[in-house]
Amino acid sequence: MYSLLVVDLLGSINRIRCYLLSSYTRNDHTSSNYDAGRIYFTTDAEQGVAFGEVQFIAVGTPPDEDGSADLQYVLKVAETIATYMTSEKIVIDKSTVPVGTGDKVKARIAEVLSARKQDIPFHVVSNPEFLKEGAAVSDCLRPDRIVIGMDSPEAESSLRELYEPFNRNHDRMIFMDIRSAELTKYAANCMLATKISFMNEMSNMAEKLGADIEMVRKGIGSDERIGYHFIYPGCGYGGSCFPKDVQALVKTAESIGYDSALLKSVETVNARQKQKLFGYINEYFAGDIAGKTFAIWGLSFKPKTDDMREASSRVLMESLWAAGATVQAYDPEAMEECQRIYGPRDDLVLVGTKEAALKKADALVICTEWQHFRAPDFEMIKSSLRHPVIFDGRNLYWQTAVLIIMRLVVVNRSTFNVI
Repeated sequence: MYSLLVVDLLGSINRIRCYLLSSYTRNDHTSSNYDAGRIYFTTDAEQGVAFGEVQFIAVGTPPDEDGSADLQYVLKVAETIATYMTSEKIVIDKSTVPVGTGDKVKARIAEVLSARKQDIPFHVVSNPEFLKEGAAVSDCLRPDRIVIGMDSPEAESSLRELYEPFNRNHDRMIFMDIRSAELTKYAANCMLATKISFMNEMSNMAEKLGADIEMVRKGIGSDERIGYHFIYPGCGYGGSCFPKDVQALVKTAESIGYDSALLKSVETVNARQKQKLFGYINEYFAGDIAGKTFAIWGLSFKPKTDDMREASSRVLMESLWAAGATVQAYDPEAMEECQRIYGPRDDLVLVGTKEAALKKADALVICTEWQHFRAPDFEMIKSSLRHPVIFDGRNLYWQTAVLIIMRLVVVNRSTFNVI
């Protein structure tokens, strides 16, 4: 039975503790292990280094001003481990990092040990995470694959022992060199982002060609080589991973003199897609947006999270505000995050229910496909709005019943764009 010690700064560790044990994320695994004393929290780095043979680096790698990944936190943790280690360590990098970071971590640890005049063995491993926001515990317990990048065979037995509980039905562990493991993480996220932008590109074409992108989606998704995952058109991807990782891999390509034209196009299509909702609204109201109020359902970049980083809702709200409109918004989880980002302002009203967001609003806009947005009372929506129109950024309401009751503007659905 393993024990886990989480090390971070005071403010961060309190947020991590509250998040892991909150009603939203708490589950049988986190609660039972915390209650049994197998999960600890500390702000003492020396205690953390002394605690275990295996040291995970799981800090952020935010985009720098030029879009490249900022490695200062990763390297600072490596330096801290080297400062306090007194016995052999396996240093595992879980953070999403550019190719070559493992070499930098190894060099930083060796440099500090040399300054301390210590000859302590250590092993650097790349073990990228493939966890989805809102389903991280489930993904951890039932991983699709466990990618291990290493150049030290001595550490393999320890890693197999560590992951044995998650690797019982069949061997999910894929061993490779460190650089390949680092690139695997970026390649996975960029592939998924590419599928989304490709589908949005097809939907933009379908809109002008008079084709129904939903029928196209079903037609290509039935091909098992393509599948249905990540081929839903909409108002663009966001979050902490896809935008950052596409930008970082573009910068990596530039650093080796390679023009990553495809990845640049993925980013360009996504940025353009995030403007489409405002474009539809502006066209529908013939540019007369100033003074109007818009109800927005959904603020997070996707369901089951409060994360608003790079969310399509932010692009829309900021465009509406620039045009002189007011926003009344509701999200099941992201209300506090929205307040933190934008602070108090007269043109932003955060309300406690989706129904309250409709009151005296001119139109309804869907930015996030939360489950309980999927089957609303359309008669109630129509009676609440000044203009009976929904701008559906996530293709939730493509139903005949909706079209009979009120106007529906759906992103990239050309057959009945405005009914």
